[in-house]
Amino acid sequence: MDTLIQTKGISKVFRTAEVETRALWEVSLEVRKGDFLSVMGPSGCGKSTLLNILGLLDQPDSGMHFFLGNDVSGLSEVRRARLRKKNIGFVFQNPNLIEELTVSENVELPLVYLGLRPSDRAKRVDEVMDQLQLLHRRNHFPNQLSGGIQQKVSVARAIVARPRLILADEPTGNLDSINGDAVMSLLEHLNRAGTTIIIVTHSQRDAGFTHRVVRLFDGEVINEDIRIKQP
Repeated sequence: MDTLIQTKGISKVFRTAEVETRALWEVSLEVRKGDFLSVMGPSGCGKSTLLNILGLLDQPDSGMHFFLGNDVSGLSEVRRARLRKKNIGFVFQNPNLIEELTVSENVELPLVYLGLRPSDRAKRVDEVMDQLQLLHRRNHFPNQLSGGIQQKVSVARAIVARPRLILADEPTGNLDSINGDAVMSLLEHLNRAGTTIIIVTHSQRDAGFTHRVVRLFDGEVINEDIRIKQP
């Protein structure tokens, strides 16, 4: 498979007047198109920092970061934002839906930012909501939905722009096991359809859905498991 992301010795240090915290240290990682990868490790080991860098929300202090074969280590925020909008969808522990918008309006937002015509947006939203069995919820507001359904809506919002990559930070952290498994099964289905997915998780159960597990400790990769299970 072709390489989607490659990091070579990236490091990230957060500094205050009195404290220096090494979040990542010389992390080298390759993510291929079609991968389903989980990043695990104790709290504070650098998982979310790594995800933010891979998602072009942040930059490493040193090392090289390639996305689609191009070095993006020193890109401006404007250019990183342009790449994010076209290529990356995000799912977070909290769905972060806008309470004043309906389900369909929440899902539509990434397409508004991309500048698609209203008719094209409506078609794309209907396709995704039908795929995730959410059409009957289209006119509901977030406070009318369970936590599990809200997270499904956040997944719909993440995939409506047809990204190459989905990054999920503890996507089942606020859900019970039944709803958590439903969200992970949904991500597994999207991966089988060709979307590359990286999740950060503390859950061995969630990691069991993925095909590679990268383990971090104190900002360093300490090992990687490649599972026999394939999409």
